[in-house]
Amino acid sequence: MTTALPPALRPWATQLSLFPEDLARHLGPHVARLSAAVGTLRPRGEAEGGEPQGYDGLSRRGPFERLLVSEWLWALEAPEELVRRAAFGELSFLKPSFRQPQGARRTVVLLDVGPDQLGLPRIAHLALLVVLARRAEAAGAAFTWGALQTEPTHATHSGLGGTSLLAWLEARSTVPASSQHLAAWREALDLSRAPEDVWLVGSSRLGRLEDAEGMSRVEVSEPMEPGAHRLTVDVRPAGRVPRSVVLELPPPDDCLRLLRNPFASRQAASPLQSRKSDQRIAKFSFSGDGRRVLLFSADGGVEAMAVPHSPRATVPKPRRVQVPPRQRVVAAGWRNSGGLLVLARSQGAYVMHGNVRTPTGYRKARYHVADDSIRPDTVPEALPLDLLSWLDPRGHEHLWLKDGKDRLFSLAPPSGAENVAIKVVAEDVSAMALVNMRPVCVLRPQGQGAGHAVISRLKMLDEEPERIVPLNAREGEAHFGYSPFGGHPDAGLLAVCDQAPDWRLFQRTDVSTLSVPWGHRVVGVVQPPAPSLPGLIALDPDQRTFRLFSLQPPRTLAVASGPVVQAAASHGQPVLGWLLPSGEFVLWDLMEQAVLYRSVPEATS
Repeated sequence: MTTALPPALRPWATQLSLFPEDLARHLGPHVARLSAAVGTLRPRGEAEGGEPQGYDGLSRRGPFERLLVSEWLWALEAPEELVRRAAFGELSFLKPSFRQPQGARRTVVLLDVGPDQLGLPRIAHLALLVVLARRAEAAGAAFTWGALQTEPTHATHSGLGGTSLLAWLEARSTVPASSQHLAAWREALDLSRAPEDVWLVGSSRLGRLEDAEGMSRVEVSEPMEPGAHRLTVDVRPAGRVPRSVVLELPPPDDCLRLLRNPFASRQAASPLQSRKSDQRIAKFSFSGDGRRVLLFSADGGVEAMAVPHSPRATVPKPRRVQVPPRQRVVAAGWRNSGGLLVLARSQGAYVMHGNVRTPTGYRKARYHVADDSIRPDTVPEALPLDLLSWLDPRGHEHLWLKDGKDRLFSLAPPSGAENVAIKVVAEDVSAMALVNMRPVCVLRPQGQGAGHAVISRLKMLDEEPERIVPLNAREGEAHFGYSPFGGHPDAGLLAVCDQAPDWRLFQRTDVSTLSVPWGHRVVGVVQPPAPSLPGLIALDPDQRTFRLFSLQPPRTLAVASGPVVQAAASHGQPVLGWLLPSGEFVLWDLMEQAVLYRSVPEATS
């Protein structure tokens, strides 16, 4: 949270806490001035109708049939005083109350991202989003917004957050806003059903669009004067007097940060945590949805920790499970509804630490294998595996894990008191993840021969009969990645090795080919902030330097303090993690280019 704001900016502290303190201080004065020009979101009044519901207090205005009985005494005792009080607005009237539909109030903001508003005008747009988000929150109204030139089904945002703001910053268009754009949003958001708080933000041309009548507008323009570093903002609320505001812009370097990545900090903190030597981290992995990091300790303990949302955030306390001495951790995962699951081997059987969900409640689960040759932990020294959890519509929790031989095992939901069999359901699985709340995996090519797939495939684990989508890549090593735009409809942002050193990058509407130099090890894929294009994260042959390879020139993302033994990028958020032989573990924010979390083992004497 941004805690050092001046008192005048405290009303917007929650929204401004998204930004580093220095940028919040630059943006804050613009927010305060625009807020005064916009005004408050007033409750639905008498003029807006609704079912009458008695009276709610007194008012200084109203028809004389609602004048208080006590006020009529003036007509009998002092008629001149009644006339005077009426002229000066001193009479008291009963104020009627109206029942309004619950949840009907909503603020909608549509921003022009066309050529008229590219560059500095978007700083005013950013400040206005903060103002209107706080204004809606104060009135208990829903807040919906989006870029006018984008498709409503893919770019409608609710609330204000870092991911949605980055998606908006990426949404640039060379096409001016048109009536067709506005009509698409009106239909998608059903804006014609009732009077609502709708704002169009852009140039003066928005007022000339068909169906824009009755909507509030904010017109942003950049003065055409040599050396001018300011914006003129005309606020035109529907049914109210327009107001004009001049915003003096911050220094050019800070303007550039606001337009490219307003969440990047100049000097980010480095949260450091020390841990006992026997709890040294031996392996880590990201949860199925990419929102948690699982830490496997040398003493057999497993921790699930929420990834801090920024370098300035408090590091959350992890959830820890320590299995008994006679058991060995085989796999662990985190269910997105909450709960750490740890599968441990106890002699020849398997026991789940953490209850598994069923339609009748949570149950303890035990598992067995029919044949020792298909055990998922055939090597005693193998590091723990990743466990994927998914809840089907009937309330059964399904679990999958992938071993070092690329076999995918299914752990069926428990039923009755008997042990459940662990079964192999797929071979040659290179990656698995929970994408858009659905479990998916990537299958490698099966090689030559009749009936064998010669390209990679994407398999949906939640569909019966099974659905497999072909991926035109011939080797099959795969990484799921983070993108604020959603990426491929079934897999999100996905990178699959085609034929080294070439990789295929699957996005929302297209597929591109990227090359990674020999000697580099790909550890993930990500969509960085604008103007960077999506690319592959690879570890340099020096085993310390992480680089981004995209259609743009390669660039360095981060440098570790020592040789890296394990590295991975989350597909649920823009975070990279790496582990050193000493047990030092680092989480790196790819957006702010800063350390989110760092753990080092305590020194032993």
